[in-house]
Order: sequence, then structure tokens, then C-alpha cells
Amino acid sequence: MDKKEADSSRSSQTLQNETATPSLPNENAFDDNSKVPFLTTRTFLMTILVSMGGICFGYDTGQISGFLQMDDFRYQFADNRETLELSPTRTGLIVAMLSIGTLFGALVAGPIANNRRLGRKYSICLWCVVFIAGNCFQIGAQYPYWWIMMMGRIIAGFAIGGLSVMVPAYQGESAPTHLRGAIVCCYQLFITIGILLAYLINFGTETIDGSASWRIPVGISYFWALVLGFGILFFPETPRHEFRHGAVDSAAESIAKFYGISARHKVVKKQLEEMQEKLRIEQEGGEHSIWEVFTGPRMFYRTILGMTIQMLQQMTGANFFFYYGTTIFSAVGLDNPFVTQIILGAVNVITTFPGLYMVEKYGRRKCLTLGASWMFMCYMVFASLGYFALEDENGDNRQSIGYVMIVFACLFIAAFASTWGPMAWAVTSEIYPSRYRSTCIALCAASNWSFNFFIGFATPFIEADIGFSYGYLFAAFNFLAVLVVFFFLPETSGQTLEVEQVDGSRGR
Repeated sequence: MDKKEADSSRSSQTLQNETATPSLPNENAFDDNSKVPFLTTRTFLMTILVSMGGICFGYDTGQISGFLQMDDFRYQFADNRETLELSPTRTGLIVAMLSIGTLFGALVAGPIANNRRLGRKYSICLWCVVFIAGNCFQIGAQYPYWWIMMMGRIIAGFAIGGLSVMVPAYQGESAPTHLRGAIVCCYQLFITIGILLAYLINFGTETIDGSASWRIPVGISYFWALVLGFGILFFPETPRHEFRHGAVDSAAESIAKFYGISARHKVVKKQLEEMQEKLRIEQEGGEHSIWEVFTGPRMFYRTILGMTIQMLQQMTGANFFFYYGTTIFSAVGLDNPFVTQIILGAVNVITTFPGLYMVEKYGRRKCLTLGASWMFMCYMVFASLGYFALEDENGDNRQSIGYVMIVFACLFIAAFASTWGPMAWAVTSEIYPSRYRSTCIALCAASNWSFNFFIGFATPFIEADIGFSYGYLFAAFNFLAVLVVFFFLPETSGQTLEVEQVDGSRGR
């Protein structure tokens, strides 16, 4: 063989090594069969830290609701500074453009995270930097440049969209199988904590004269991103990302760290074998285009199902309260809508905890079906009271009816926080093969943010036109959610992320 042929042979062999399914260590290397801890300190800290991406999201969502009722914020950005009125268009743009940023952030997050060097871990760092940049724009915005506030929310939203993909992906790929559902659901728990923190801080600053009333809450948001961005550096890359790029030893170490066992444990062997088999099946089909998230085996069904679940999570109507809660309860005639928002925020946090238990105890399907049914009932009552009973014969609001509406708003939030809030993200992190997971979760998050934008932008117009009957729209989507889950969603609780059987059959 001459030199040219030898070089060609070596190049071919190198390419084969790069694209071949990684080999596992000898079976004798896995000789540890000790008891697996239920929860390790590392896994607990990972859950808390990475879930802070949810605080970034929830805090930004919650603070804007209060800003809309702060005099200086309205003075800085109102269409008419004398009446402090923001038009529906300007209100919708300031509130909803966050979702445009999140839409694009979610779409690019998957490809960025699949990069060998960045991976899931350093992608999270990158998105934290972008989030801080967006908040710099917001904190510096002032009259007459209201669009700078809007641009800041777009940039911050870009980061939140990326984090909405990376946080469930990192948690889903790192968490022990028996804890995966609860850990991924912690993302939603921290969203609720972020919302409540924003409500509390707004309540504390809304009486301050001047722009400090809203600039202080914006400035505090730096803290969440800094903790997450630096903290993630002390945790390993996800085992599935490492394995897909040939780093078998690193993948084994990562599994061992999160399970609290040695890298020689038989559980590590089982996890690696499942990853290897899945990757082998994928690679036997050769290179695939991004469109295979729709054209691959059973992938059209999976992708559309995940996007529908995320659409329905938004159209349950939770963000109707989170974005415009102070405005809604001012219209009802309550003395201090900030206090009402805190009550809703507290209910949101407290009732998320039962969801962390129910998601593993009763499975995804039962909880999602019950939750959507409950929310349907709550919105039917809320909308009916607001449309038919709130005003008396003189056109004044009946405060007693307003209090009943708050009760049903709280019951709605309890249902959302314990079911659809956390479990929609858990389901969409579990139904995809690892090859497509980042891209599919990105599409699901984009679906979520598209309808988030609809609620944020359209609500001022729709509510001005039809009032509380707007709630009937959300009731209809909750009824649709019951049908979608019952007829189309399989049960994924307790299965590994390499599960293949996601098809049209109902789960048990």
C-alpha cells in the first residue's frame, strides 16, 4: 500500500471511529450491585440550582403585572402622560414581546446545545449572560423611549426561551429514572416561586416615589441569573450528551455522581447499554436532516403531540392571571390588587408541591385529565360570575361577587400549579428519542411561547371588547385538553428516556 492509500485508509478509519456507536467497558468492569440511594446531595443541589432558570422566567412574568399599576412606570411609558393611560397596543407590546424573544430563543437553543463543546451545561451559562443583557436594557429605559423597555424584554425573553429548553433537557438527561418526573417538575415549581417573589417585591416597592418603584425589582433579577450561570459550572455535563459524543467514561461518571453510586455499578451499565442501543439504532439509519423530527419513525405523532400539550398549557388561561392579575382585580373593585396577586402567587407555589408527588404516584395522564377538568369548571364559574353577576343594576361592582371570583381564581391556580404547570414540561422531556430531544423540546417550547404571546398581546384588546366572557375561551381549551390527554397521550411515568413506544395507543 503506497503512502496516499495509507493516508486515505487512516482518514476513513478516523471517520468511522467518530461516527461509530461508542463501545462500553468490559462487562466485568461493572461488579458493584450495592443499594442505590433514593436521593443524593448532588442531585438535590442540581435540582435546586438548575431550576433557578424557572425563577428567571417566573420573576419576569410576575413583575410586569405589577408594573402596569405603578404610577411612575405608567408616567414613563404611557401614551398620555397626563392621564397615565397605556393604550392596548403599547400595553400588549410591552407585555407580550417577551414571548417573541422566548419563541426564537427556544428554537435556537436545541442546535446550540447539541454542539460538542457547549453542550447543555455551557449553553445554560450563555443564556444567563443574555438574560442579564436584556435586563440592562429594561432598567435603563425611560420616557420617551418606551421601545427600549420592549427591546429589553425581547432580549430577556430570548434567554428565557433558551432556558426553557435547556433546564428540562439538563434535568431530564441527568436525573435518576425514579426521580426524573419530580425533578423536571421542579422547573415549574421555581417558575411559581419566581412569580411570587416578583409579587412580593412589587408590593414592597409600589409605594416608592419615582422610578425606583419598578427599577429595583428589575435590578434584583440579575441575582437569579448570576447564581445559575456560575453555579452550573460546578456540575457535570449530562451523561446522554457525553455518550452521544463518544465520552463513555465521562457519561459513566456523570451517571454515577447523580445516582450516588460508583462508576462500576450495574445501574450505570444498564443506563449505558440503553443509550448505546438507542444510539446504534439511530446511526444505522445514517445522517438525518432536522426534518426527521416530523418524518422519523413515529416522530410526526410525537412532535405534534408535544407541541399540542405545550399549546394547551398556555391556553388553560393561567397567564391571563399572571400577566394581568392586578388589572383584572382592579376592575373587580378590590381595594389593593397587589395583595390579591400575592394570594394567587402563594396558592401557586403551595399547590405545586402536591404535583411533585402526584406526578410519580398517579402518573401523567390521570393528573393532566383531572387538572384540565378542574380548570374547565373554574373558568366556567369565573367567566359566568364576571359576565352575568358582577355588576348590579346601577352598573357598580358587587364586591361579594368579586371575592367569589377570587376564590375560583385561586381554585384554578391550584389545579394548574399541581398538574398542567409542571407536568406539561415533564411529558415533553420524556416522549422523544435522545437524537431529537433538544430539537423537539425546542419546538414544544416555541409552541408554548407562541400562545404565550397571543395571551400577552391580545388580552387587552379582547378584554376591552368582551370583558369577562373571555374566560369562556379558556374554558373551551381546557375541555379540549381533557380530550387530547385521554385519547392521545401515553403514560411515560417510570420509563427510561430511551422508551420507543410512544404511539397512538392510550397509556394505562
